[in-house]
Amino acid sequence: MDIGKAMANSTNVKSGESKQSMHINIEPAKEFATEKDNEMIDLINSVSLDIENAKVKDAQTASIQGSVSFQGTKLPFHLSMDETQMMIDLDGAQKPLYISLEALEGAQTLPMMDTKALEKQIEELSPKLLSFVLKHLSNPKNISVTPVQESVNGESLSLSKLHMEITGEEILAMVKPFLTSVAQDEQGLKDLIGDLYEVFYPLLTAINQVEEVDAGAMTSLMPESKEAAVATMYPMIKAGLDELLVNYDQGLNELLNEVPELKTVFGTDTTFKLDFYLDSALNIRKQNAELKVALPASEDLPLQSVTLYADSEQWNIGGAVTVDAVDTTGGVIDLMKEDITPGQMLRNFDSNSVVYQLLKDEAGITRKSIMLYPEDEIYGAITVKNTTFVPLRYLSEELDAEVKWTKGSDTIVVIDDITGNEIVLTVGSKNATVAGKEVTMVESAYVGKNGKTYVPLRFMAESLGASVDKEKETGWIYIDRP
Repeated sequence: MDIGKAMANSTNVKSGESKQSMHINIEPAKEFATEKDNEMIDLINSVSLDIENAKVKDAQTASIQGSVSFQGTKLPFHLSMDETQMMIDLDGAQKPLYISLEALEGAQTLPMMDTKALEKQIEELSPKLLSFVLKHLSNPKNISVTPVQESVNGESLSLSKLHMEITGEEILAMVKPFLTSVAQDEQGLKDLIGDLYEVFYPLLTAINQVEEVDAGAMTSLMPESKEAAVATMYPMIKAGLDELLVNYDQGLNELLNEVPELKTVFGTDTTFKLDFYLDSALNIRKQNAELKVALPASEDLPLQSVTLYADSEQWNIGGAVTVDAVDTTGGVIDLMKEDITPGQMLRNFDSNSVVYQLLKDEAGITRKSIMLYPEDEIYGAITVKNTTFVPLRYLSEELDAEVKWTKGSDTIVVIDDITGNEIVLTVGSKNATVAGKEVTMVESAYVGKNGKTYVPLRFMAESLGASVDKEKETGWIYIDRP
């Protein structure tokens, strides 16, 4: 079987449908792992990704329906994308999350560069790079191909099973033969240099135009033709490989002595097991993979090993595929907007949903810390009649609240971002309402000489869910919202 051709074939984007799963298992080092370490390891080991239905129409159009599980909790999700946008619908959300790919691309790309052409060149380069690498890699000792009957998406198929096992020790031993084979492949290296040149020359040109690098400097970095690039770079790469190979064994031994931990990573306990099930067209219809990396356990790294498991099935390859687009008829939450507040994000999710708890409790998106210094004339706190006052709008907006005031009116309404509660107060009056309940402030809000409205600090902060603490030595005031 032409394994190189089969692997390169898998890098080409084709229409099709699939299902996949992935999870990690970390083995702690009992002599070093603390109780806290074990808790974190248990959390990571509980995480798994399951994609029940993935559909690919082309390189830009696809949809994924699946779930992420952790500690017995399951979070379903639905993602769809096309050339212009990506939508993510999470369980418990009122509106899906929206990302403009056009805006994202516009922010990242360089002027005078055809990004579509670059994407196509990179897509074409991937199988060439993989083919080059596989061409020079020697087969592992444990490799076989056998005919099997396997079920893919409920259909029984006659497939060829490619089974491979390799240890870390074997991987290390394959490096020198690989480099030797590459050094002897003059035409292959020249072709690869030419392929890389065609991809990166336009990119480097665009970067130089932005940075206004002169043509002479550009030519010194990258010749103006593919032929010149090959003629210049091949002798350099060939000489570098030859020099590396002359001293390879000595250099490897010195490295392993200097970093003895590498002997564990590239030892017999590190293993890679792979099963590919291929059809007659060399399409991978099913695969099971297991990568175990042995680690040099210590107090700083209390881990014995990390193992990654992944499996997948693919069908309808090259067939007509219609993706399952996320429903956006009820509106979206645009993640590209910078003014999305924590409260707006939280209110998009059911308070009992997994995402709500993750955002609020684990990610802590509502947490805010503000420091005020009394001597700051613009944003600092001031003391009047033994009461500390603060500019109302500054503090409110720092805590993401919305301030509403009608010109000519003495009444101000502050809307709490997290709870949505309204705080209504009147300049010159101690009376106020918080979430519909009447309260009395220690002092009235007032308008200072600078035109700013000042309000008792502790009242305003606590009404917006924050606590206030003052450092006696420095006078700094700390306002924290959990």
